[in-house]
Amino acid sequence: MTDFVDAQIGPRGSLENLSQSEIDKLLDSQDGGLYPLFRKCALAVLNSGSETDNAAEIFERYRDFEVELVRRPWGIKLEIRNAPGQAFVDGEMIRGIKEHVFAVLRDVVFIANEVNDSGRFDFKEPASLTNAVFHILRNARALDYKSKPNLVVCWGGHSIGDVEYQYTKRVGYELGLRGLDVCTGCGPGAMKGPMKGATIGHAKQRIVNGRYIGLTEPGIIAAEPPNPIVNQLVIMPDIEKRLEAFVRLAHGVVVFPGGVGTAEEILHLLGILLDPANAEQQLPVVLTGPRSSAAYFVQIQQFISQTLGPVAAERLHVIVDDPAEVARFMVRGMQALREFRRSRSDSYNFNWLMRIQPEFQLPFEVTHESMRRLRLYRDQPTHELAADLRRAFSGIVTGNVKEHGVRAIERLGPYELTGDRAVLGPLDELLQSFVAQKRMKLPGSVYRPCYRLIG
Repeated sequence: MTDFVDAQIGPRGSLENLSQSEIDKLLDSQDGGLYPLFRKCALAVLNSGSETDNAAEIFERYRDFEVELVRRPWGIKLEIRNAPGQAFVDGEMIRGIKEHVFAVLRDVVFIANEVNDSGRFDFKEPASLTNAVFHILRNARALDYKSKPNLVVCWGGHSIGDVEYQYTKRVGYELGLRGLDVCTGCGPGAMKGPMKGATIGHAKQRIVNGRYIGLTEPGIIAAEPPNPIVNQLVIMPDIEKRLEAFVRLAHGVVVFPGGVGTAEEILHLLGILLDPANAEQQLPVVLTGPRSSAAYFVQIQQFISQTLGPVAAERLHVIVDDPAEVARFMVRGMQALREFRRSRSDSYNFNWLMRIQPEFQLPFEVTHESMRRLRLYRDQPTHELAADLRRAFSGIVTGNVKEHGVRAIERLGPYELTGDRAVLGPLDELLQSFVAQKRMKLPGSVYRPCYRLIG
């Protein structure tokens, strides 16, 4: 395989025509232009299969990578130079990766023109933020499915061992056998395994239109490049809108072992489900893994119970080492969800009635100062503590794998988190267990903590 490849590619299914103003924006390499963002996301997609989750390392290795938009009388083409060789077979770009490149182009253009610059959305108003999420998903055709609920959102770590990875495939296989589709963060590890297993289950059931939806965002895409099984890739503007998209799309949630990113997702979901306005919402949630990972779920439930209370921990159903039961649990839960949605005239493909408070919607800009300002204290409402804990984990993800976060840590040292011992104690214990179990970075990497707890 050649390390660097030049190619010219035409669109497949996502985008064929651009206006002159859209092309001008894409060609603008200034800070306000779209080219730097598009280049970064396109390179991440082409780097699928990489053995590193260090975004800075990826961008340095392919610093000469270029992608140029070429306008033709019949549409557009992309001229790509010095691209990662693993995206090609015998000089031809893998079809799934080609679709992902144009999905990136589609979403970058749409979000810039129709969401950020259109004036249609008030980004301080919850209902308007939800509308923005809906329009991005609709434009990506992620809402075209019109049958009964069947979409399982799968969360889990990109840095997992082979035993856990094989287990995620077995769960995906059982989901596929029951006609369930899969949505993940689209990267490697626990995001790839369920999709890989589901393809076999679907094939045995002769399901040819299975959905493998991948939701990502520019800050994480280089560290977790989309795997080629994804057949519907959506680039959300930021982590908060990505998390809302997961919750609004999901008909069920399966959580595999992971690290801080998975803990962030769990806290986001719990913070929403614990809102009294969502007390009647039907959404099956299960934590699962092989028997060797049982201690992980004990740690998660213990952490949730000690920080947010036992009621929060009870919302997490645990099934150990039983993929078929996980799938059956999802099927049963989706039957209840279907009846709930029908009785309230809510749509199956986008949960409009779930209330999401602003603290779970508004983007959290991770800086050393914003991390210091987080209130990790028990003397506040549970949902507010859940929101700040979620932000703390989001910051650690940023410091671990996101390019700007890694560089900020190199320059200014670790983030500082302050709080009382009732919160920092369990947090420290959980994070130390993630480090010991090598859940912070890909196997073989040396982890240097990007955080410091001060209590």
